[in-house]
Amino acid sequence: MTKLRYSILTICLFSFFLSNAQNEKTYRVNTVAFYNLENLFDPVNDPEKYDEASPIMEMAESLREEVYAKKLTNMAKVIAKIGADVTGHPPAVLGVCEVENRRVLEDLLNESTLVNEDYGIVHFDSPDKRGIDVALLYKKSIFRPINTSSHELLIYDQDDPEKRVYTRDQLLVTGLLDGDKIHFIVNHWPSRSGGEARSRFKREKAAALNKKIIDSLQAEDPYAKIITMGDLNDGPYNTSVKEVLGAKAEKEEVKLKGLYNPMENMQKKGIGTIAYRDSWDLFDQMILSQPLLDDDYSSYRYYKAGVYNPQYLANPRGRYKGYPYRSFSDGGFSGGYSDHFPVYVYLVKEVRK
Repeated sequence: MTKLRYSILTICLFSFFLSNAQNEKTYRVNTVAFYNLENLFDPVNDPEKYDEASPIMEMAESLREEVYAKKLTNMAKVIAKIGADVTGHPPAVLGVCEVENRRVLEDLLNESTLVNEDYGIVHFDSPDKRGIDVALLYKKSIFRPINTSSHELLIYDQDDPEKRVYTRDQLLVTGLLDGDKIHFIVNHWPSRSGGEARSRFKREKAAALNKKIIDSLQAEDPYAKIITMGDLNDGPYNTSVKEVLGAKAEKEEVKLKGLYNPMENMQKKGIGTIAYRDSWDLFDQMILSQPLLDDDYSSYRYYKAGVYNPQYLANPRGRYKGYPYRSFSDGGFSGGYSDHFPVYVYLVKEVRK
């Protein structure tokens, strides 16, 4: 048990489980998180990818290795802290996006703050025109993948139906989280380049693919535990999430095969993961299937969700003070982290004595 570094939580922390202190129970908690790593590219030109336009490749060659090293250190620092104040360790499962290749993930996990966590990697190359992918990182001592697949998102230009829009695939990883079967889908939906309205159909296509993946899992098992996560480039209120996925803001409204989006009520309170023109939005989301909402804690269930936004992740100065402290700005490395805050959920289950 010490090796796994599980957090055994008592009534003092999760008092909502109990009606009185005489019925003390203990619970195991693990964090599932998502983080947009903002252009995590290596400093080497890849002729197979359009990486020349990445911020690091636009710098003087003499600076690239140093900037890359600092970027890795910063990303690892954040990942190591997400949920650790509650669980005692970094996320058991972490979805990421805006990564160039497997090499940058291996370099990230070899950082001093993460190397002893013994993370595994699930990664497939996507056809994205910018050369960026999604991936899933997992603590081998807690999660064991049993099936992985990459799902291609086919989109064609509205003005030229024969011209394909190349974007990120969606990653499905099914595995055992401390023995419980859970499906994770990692997303990075098409951006709002060209304007929100003009690009909306792309994200609705992405949502339709996501729903197809979820439907296929639920057709095989209506009680499948599913967490779909990612940078959706839409808020919880947009058609892609509210109508295509059908995600609900209130747990009580979620029926079997339905989806719950805990981020919607956060967004209504003004909590966000990105800022633009002095306005906050919550594009990074964690959406869960109904079986994760049950109050039977004999296996993992949803406890709470959050945005990881400590002060050090906010820009300390200038006109963007308080915004996410991004890594790259004005053609250089700022010393910051990402233009997105990470998001997370806690999953808990009762420990049988």
